[in-house]
Amino acid sequence: MDEMKFTQLVEVLGRWKAEIIESLLKNEGIDVVLVQDSISNSTYGNPFAPVQIFVPKEAIQQARELLETFEDEMEEENDDEEDSE
Repeated sequence: MDEMKFTQLVEVLGRWKAEIIESLLKNEGIDVVLVQDSISNSTYGNPFAPVQIFVPKEAIQQARELLETFEDEMEEENDDEEDSE
């Protein structure tokens, strides 16, 4: 059996968030596969259903660093918004 070439980077709540991360990673040249239970995509879909994000094993470290930077920037932006209120 072939060894798996992808590994899970993270699981997020919401397809919208997964697609933002997917776009970020693809812009850096990293292949991305999103996996979501088919039940979540039903007519009564849950916008906050869990989505798993997979990347190639050889890109996992770069993807983790990009994700960490992205999350840090989002946190700083939220802090700035709270300070201005």
